[in-house]
Amino acid sequence: MPISKNKNETRELWFWFFPTAGTVEDELVIWLNGGPGCSSLEGLLQENGPFSWKYGTFKPVRNKYSWHNLTNMIWVDQPVGTGFSQGVPNAASEEDAAQQFLGFLENFIKTFSFENKKIYITGESYAGYYVPYIADAMYNRNDKQLFDPRGIMAYSPAIAEWVIQEQIATVQFVDYWANLFALNKTTMDHLHATADKCGYTSYLNENLLDTSEECNVWSAIFNAAHLVNPCFNVYHITTTCPTLWDVLGFPGSVKYLPEGAQIYFNRTDVKNAINAPNTTTWKECSDLSVFPNGDPSEPGVYSVLPRVIDKSERSIIAHGVLDFRFIANGTLLAIQNMTWGGKQGFQTKPVEPFIVPYDDQGTMGVVHTERKLTWVEIELCGHMAPQFQPGAAYRQLEYLLGRIDKL
Repeated sequence: MPISKNKNETRELWFWFFPTAGTVEDELVIWLNGGPGCSSLEGLLQENGPFSWKYGTFKPVRNKYSWHNLTNMIWVDQPVGTGFSQGVPNAASEEDAAQQFLGFLENFIKTFSFENKKIYITGESYAGYYVPYIADAMYNRNDKQLFDPRGIMAYSPAIAEWVIQEQIATVQFVDYWANLFALNKTTMDHLHATADKCGYTSYLNENLLDTSEECNVWSAIFNAAHLVNPCFNVYHITTTCPTLWDVLGFPGSVKYLPEGAQIYFNRTDVKNAINAPNTTTWKECSDLSVFPNGDPSEPGVYSVLPRVIDKSERSIIAHGVLDFRFIANGTLLAIQNMTWGGKQGFQTKPVEPFIVPYDDQGTMGVVHTERKLTWVEIELCGHMAPQFQPGAAYRQLEYLLGRIDKL
C-alpha cells in the first residue's frame, strides 16, 4: 500500500491484516517490530499472530493466544526499507516515518472502508520510538474518522538514551542473575569498580551521559558472558547451547538452519501465497538503513511519550525481567525521570502482583498504574514478551482494549 496519494508513489509498505475472530469490530490494533528495520512478520509468525513457528520447532502451530482473537490486527513492515516494503528509504526522523505511516494507513482505511475505528498502536524494542511518534501524529491530525487513537503498548521499548536503559542498571542486573552469568570474581570486581568510577553505582547523576568505551560495562558483560556461555542470548539470558535453528533466520542464526531448510518468507510459494513481491529478498532485519542519515529524534521520555500518555485512555510499558538487550530497571529509571500527568515518575514503588489467569500461570510479575500509565514486569520472560510469555501479553492486550478494568 503506497505511503501517499501521489499516483507516481514508489514507496509502499507491506502489511498482513487479520479481521477479528471475536465480536468487537470497531477497533484496529497495529503491531510494529523494531530494529530499526526489523520486519513485523517476526511478530506475526513468532509472537502474537494466528499461527506460531518458534525457534527449533518442526512446523507452525495455531496460536491460542493470537491477538486477532480479541480484535482486528494489522502487522506492518515499516519504515520503508523494512521486510517486504518497497521503494528507497528516505525518512529523516521519527516524525518523517510517522507521517509516511499515516499516509499508508489512510490509504488502507479508505481502500477497505475501515473508517471510524478505535486505534491502538503496539510494538517492541525500537518500536518504543515508532509507537508514541505515530500516536502523536494521529492526535495532531485531529481526524477521528481516519485516526482515533485510544492507547499504546510497548514491550522492552527504546524510550531513553542507551546509557540509561543499558549501562546504568547492568552491573546490578548481573549481580541479581549471578548464577546465570557465572562470571568470575576478577571480572565482577572490575565491573563493580567501573560502575563506581562512572557514577552508575550511585544511581543516576541527573546529567550523566558518559558513553565512553571505558564506561561501557554492558559490552564488557556481553563479551564475558559469551566466554562462559557461547550461546548467550541478550534477548533471553537463560538460553544455553545448542543454538536452535530459526525459520526466520534472525541475524546470526542463519548458519543453524538445517540442511535444505529455507528462510520461510523467502520461499517463492510463500511469497505467492501472501501476495508479497518475489523481487524482494526478505530478511528479518534489513541490511538497508531505514533512516539513511541516522535517526536524530528525541527519545520518547522527554516530550512525545508523556504527551501521548496524557491524551490516551491507557498506555502500557512492559518489560521481561530476563531481557539483557534493555534492562527492566533501566526502563523503569527512564520512567522515573519522565514527567506526565503533572508529576514526575511513579509516586509509589511498583509492588502489585501481575496475575495471568490462563493455564494456571498465576502471579507472573509486578504491575503498577498511575495517571493512565501501566508498568508491567514479566517473570520468566525476555525481550520478545508475546513470544516468551504469550498468555501474559494476551492479558495485557485485554486491559489495553478495556476488556478488563485492571491488571
